[in-house]
Amino acid sequence: MKEIVPVPPAIVRNDYESIRELFTKNVVPSYGRFELALSHGAGSYVFDVAGKRYLDLGTGIAVCCLGHAHPAITEALVEQSKKLIHVSNLYFTEPQGRLAAELVKRIGPGKVFFCNSGAEANEGLYKLARKFGHDEGRFEILTATNSFHGRTLAGIAATGQDKVKKGFEPAVPGFRHIPFNDLETARAAISPATVAILIEGVQGEGGVTPATPEYLLGLRALCDEKKLLLLMDGVQCGHYRTGKFQSFQKILEGEVGQASSLSGLDRQGACATNFLPDGLSMAKSLGGGFPIGAFWVRAPYQDLLNAGTHGTTYGGTPLACAVALKILEVIEQEKLAEQAQKLGAWLKSEIERLAKTYPTVVKSARGMGFILGIELAEKIPAFAASDKTPALQFVNRLHAAGVLTVPAGNQIVRLLPALNLKPQEAGEGISKVEEVVKSLA
Repeated sequence: MKEIVPVPPAIVRNDYESIRELFTKNVVPSYGRFELALSHGAGSYVFDVAGKRYLDLGTGIAVCCLGHAHPAITEALVEQSKKLIHVSNLYFTEPQGRLAAELVKRIGPGKVFFCNSGAEANEGLYKLARKFGHDEGRFEILTATNSFHGRTLAGIAATGQDKVKKGFEPAVPGFRHIPFNDLETARAAISPATVAILIEGVQGEGGVTPATPEYLLGLRALCDEKKLLLLMDGVQCGHYRTGKFQSFQKILEGEVGQASSLSGLDRQGACATNFLPDGLSMAKSLGGGFPIGAFWVRAPYQDLLNAGTHGTTYGGTPLACAVALKILEVIEQEKLAEQAQKLGAWLKSEIERLAKTYPTVVKSARGMGFILGIELAEKIPAFAASDKTPALQFVNRLHAAGVLTVPAGNQIVRLLPALNLKPQEAGEGISKVEEVVKSLA
């Protein structure tokens, strides 16, 4: 009788172990990685090396705005790489000029500087503020508690979260933190050294908390009154994620008389209509997965950083700019801003339904468009035995169900889907979330 040889372990499982071993031996352990090794993606789905499919509602932390392996991005990369991949910023290139024009068109009169990441874009804003206040000896920037502005030394000094700063003292001087959405405290915090206020339109890492219209309009009036720059970090909440190009445009949409009681705001609606920050950082979805960052500076201050005051080797390469231009083209052609608004509103209403149906698991829904938060209830019994945060435990259970999401702090789970997420995919995502919530209830 022929001996039956036992089936050997699947090679794909060995792939995971070998990949993990490569990381253990060779990669700095600065990330708490999930036990997943991903191999490829298509649209809103990714696949691990064992062949399991996941609906990606995290998209590289709000980066892959057209999903994975989008043919338009591939085409732009291939076509531009046949012409020019990189030249230094000592020369003019058409893609960079065209991309700057497209960004200015979507924000307002001003100019754009290109870099490679959100942290670098924010660094540019810090330098802009210091240049602005230098002759008067002003350098201090007020930022919000629970904010996040990157991992550089100045970025963690600007970030209003102690856990980010730990181990890197002494902090870069020139930053103080004030409560978010609190206009009176902002006014009281201004010192003779203060030169700018920096906020996110929607705090992402800090828990998916949007600024209120009153806060934005009040900060604009306050900065005008005190001759401060109003700076905004649009790295995560920008690029149509809220349904408008930048989050402040969505937050102030339709505002007509909200500002009448605020100092210096006399014409109802006019301030909301004409609102602009003085500087705005961008990255993440700007390149849809290809590294590119940028910051925009409003017209009165657009030439403060003149020749020799700021620079980068890789910022604004023809390749990166060609990809970013193609992404803007696809978003417009496929009306993905409207998609984010409409489908995002549905997703939020479904999270609110879960909060009503399972109040011991889901407390509330947060955010707008495609930057949403599931706020978990306190003291979920099923999580009590673990020392991991509730958000992390919830995300791990979603992984088992075939959905990728991103934690935000201890109690919030973020949904940051691709702008071209399909309605049936959104439905699949909510069904999986509900399965996990129901199992915990």
